[in-house]
Amino acid sequence: MRVLPALLASTALLGACATPMEPGPGGPPMADGNDCAVIAAIAKEHYRFNDTDNRPLPIRFEGDYAPRCDWSRYGLAFQPYDPDAPGDPRERVRWVSFARPVYDGGGAVVATGIMHGPLAGMGYECRVISGFAGWTVPEGSCRNTWVS
Repeated sequence: MRVLPALLASTALLGACATPMEPGPGGPPMADGNDCAVIAAIAKEHYRFNDTDNRPLPIRFEGDYAPRCDWSRYGLAFQPYDPDAPGDPRERVRWVSFARPVYDGGGAVVATGIMHGPLAGMGYECRVISGFAGWTVPEGSCRNTWVS
C-alpha cells in the first residue's frame, strides 16, 4: 500500500518540473511550450528585432505550423503576414518566417528566413540553446541556407 502514495508524489514532482505550455489567444496551448521562446530568441538576438528602432517584420510560419504566442511577453510586436493585404505591393514581400523548431540534446535548430523586398532576402538555420539565461542564440550559430 505504500506504492500508491509514492507513485502520486513522484507524479506530482514530474508535473511540477514540466515546461508550462503557453496558451495562445483564442486557442489551445501550443504543442511545445518552448517554441515561442525559441523563436523570440532568434528574433531578438539574430535579427535584432525590438519594439523601438528595429520593429519586427510581419511573421509567417512554414507549412501547417502556426504557434499561438503572446509576443509582448518577449518584448516583440509581430503582426501576422498577409499576402493579400491592401496597399503598396512592395510591402507584401516583406516578412520573416520560421519553421517548427527541432529539439535535440543540445537545444533546438530552426529554419528561418527574412525578405526585405522582392529580391532582397536570406534564409538561415539557427542553433538555439537553453541555459540559465533562457533560450539564447550563441554568436555565429546561424548559417546561411539561401539568398534571394
